[in-house]
Amino acid sequence: MTTDTAATQCLEGIASRDATTPERTIHLRTCPLCEAMCGLEVHVEGEQVVLIRADRDDVWSKGHLCPKGTTLGHLHHDPDRLRVPMIRHGDTWREATWTEAFDRCTELLAPVVAEHGIEAVTAYVGNPLAHAFSLGRYVGILIGMSGIPMIYSAGTVDQWPKNVSSHLMYGGMWRIPVPDIPRTDLLVVMGANPAASQGSLLSCPDVMGHIDAIRARGGKVVVVDPRRTGTAAKADEWLAITPGTDAALLLALCQVVFEEGLVRLGPAEGLVDGVDEVGRLVADWTPERVAAVTGIDADRIRTLARQLATTERAVVYGRIGTCNQEFGTLASWLVDVLNTITGHLDAEGGSMFPRPAAWPVTDLPMPGLEGGKPEFGRWKTRVRGAPEVLGHVPVSCLAEEIATPGEGQIRALFTVAGNPVLSAPGGDRLDEALAGLDCMISVDNWMNETTRHAHVILPGLSPLEQPHHDDLIWNFAVGSGANWSPAIFPPADGRPLEWEILIRLACAFLGQDAATADVTAIDDGYFDVMASTRGIDGAAVRERYAAEGLYAEGGPERLLDLTLRSGPFGDRYGEVPDGLTLARLKDQPHGVDLGPNVAQLAEILTVPGGKVVLAPPYITADLPRLAARLEREPDDLVLVNRRHLRSNNSWMHNVKVLVTGKDRCTLQIHPSDADRYGLVDGGVATVASEAGSIEVPVELTADIRPGVVSLPHGWGHDKPGTRTSIASEHAGVNSNILSPGTFVDVPSGNAAVNGIPVTVAPA
Repeated sequence: MTTDTAATQCLEGIASRDATTPERTIHLRTCPLCEAMCGLEVHVEGEQVVLIRADRDDVWSKGHLCPKGTTLGHLHHDPDRLRVPMIRHGDTWREATWTEAFDRCTELLAPVVAEHGIEAVTAYVGNPLAHAFSLGRYVGILIGMSGIPMIYSAGTVDQWPKNVSSHLMYGGMWRIPVPDIPRTDLLVVMGANPAASQGSLLSCPDVMGHIDAIRARGGKVVVVDPRRTGTAAKADEWLAITPGTDAALLLALCQVVFEEGLVRLGPAEGLVDGVDEVGRLVADWTPERVAAVTGIDADRIRTLARQLATTERAVVYGRIGTCNQEFGTLASWLVDVLNTITGHLDAEGGSMFPRPAAWPVTDLPMPGLEGGKPEFGRWKTRVRGAPEVLGHVPVSCLAEEIATPGEGQIRALFTVAGNPVLSAPGGDRLDEALAGLDCMISVDNWMNETTRHAHVILPGLSPLEQPHHDDLIWNFAVGSGANWSPAIFPPADGRPLEWEILIRLACAFLGQDAATADVTAIDDGYFDVMASTRGIDGAAVRERYAAEGLYAEGGPERLLDLTLRSGPFGDRYGEVPDGLTLARLKDQPHGVDLGPNVAQLAEILTVPGGKVVLAPPYITADLPRLAARLEREPDDLVLVNRRHLRSNNSWMHNVKVLVTGKDRCTLQIHPSDADRYGLVDGGVATVASEAGSIEVPVELTADIRPGVVSLPHGWGHDKPGTRTSIASEHAGVNSNILSPGTFVDVPSGNAAVNGIPVTVAPA
């Protein structure tokens, strides 16, 4: 199915061609901006991108493309994008050579480590790493070599509950089953809006086209969401749930399945432990008990449970709205429980485990947590006492750990492709705290609301200046495949690649001169370690490469060949003659299709006993907290988040064609609530929570549940000292000012940015 949804003109104001205009060349590549992995045709004349459109022959996306993918030329040519290192002295910035910049990093870092120890240093990594060819594969070197005790990431605002449930149920935090949308006949979508996201923890190009196809073949699509999203508008039914009550709804659905004797395990039969325990736990969670709290009629809950249990190919897909709420882990776990007890785990048209051609770095076990161990809380944060979960604590802890004096105070920070001032709860407090750091070093392409506080900014490459092959994203795909994209534009002479930057920074931690570090030796050692995890002699493979004249420069391309060849479709360095190698992949410019997902639950499981742990005690211990929520007085008004098809966190707001038009940073509110509080469409409202207050334009809509208001995330581009000119013209407001840092899902530590109690009034 093909949908060319976007205007294909990449840059505005292109002059008509004349005799001096260079010839046009067309480059094929995969869009790196989201999970859809759409194939692109990038049309170039000289050094200028003049057009981007869908690659209709791409074996994965088959001609699908969203508006964001057409703007890679804008990102590459953006005059605000940093191309040389920047060093700050006081309030003054200057351009620097790479040697100067690395020397300055060493000068800043060395005294912090010498006086306060490595415990005074941390890092924040943003979610673009999941899509980055170099950064995603090499950030582990920066963390591992440096000895940083812990890092912060966007994961604890996004999907940490799903990581927790997958770790405890299957044995790996990234063993996340995905809905087999192309083959299902009943799709229940909870807290997800692929009409805007294109899929999240799900790689399935043109999800909306697949939703149309489900309905066309007589299937059914149900969306459970406080808002009538673009996805809900295309579905058969919208169930307007009360924010934060998804887990209660899921418990009631499970209760009906048990009560009516509809439990079946399907392909997972014999591979699941704890079915009886789940039956005992859900026995009291009847539809009547949860109907008032969830806002969904008890009869509808019963009918939906029966539909899921009796439809041969059915699946529940829960995403970010089920994660970043106060019961995120329970909801994430129960999505998998419901799919399991209705016979849809590891089943075609149900919930299946992807099989990526190249295994990702995240596939490696986490030391101390192998086999799904529930040993969390191994340490706690200094100020709040927040327990560690899967090596992370809430990102909102970062501000207080920087600002609070005492032993263990954070004095040096690395940020890599992240903007937590806008993306983290309490970002305004972090904004204040960053100014007090002794050392801040950022690897980033823009001087944004966060990096303006850095002492040194080391710019990476644009997406078009580096090759691409998705790593982690294939771990969420509805099928297996691979696609190689060569770089279109060469980086400037003498400019280090992103993986080299990370290695040099790691050396600075060890007291070495970052500018003269032996990058090759470290990279070779890293390759050998990665190879050893698959029982391969890395040194011998490197010798073989040298003899064949391959990958002399090392780096992520060599790693990709390793992970492809040692993956499920690889040639195992000659053991499987027709197996996949990077060289063979390069001969397929439109990619290779390796088929739909297949049943593989037995191979996936790494928990003791080799069976799904359906009722992990660590998770089920949180049920009393949910029960108490049922007795709580309802909040008069709560806030939920949203995103737009033309937005991808904060960094896409500097693309003019994506932010022009109608103001998208508005407070959506139901007309009945607007009447109660004296708000008018187009007016300005003051929105307040226990954390802070903002003023924002009002947008009346019936497509939201009464008692719920909505703001988009990633805005607030009004800070002085940034260099994002387009974003500054469309500043909007930072919704995370309203997010209390302590409002989290307790088992995972994930931020609860949905369901925040707020008040509204005319400004």
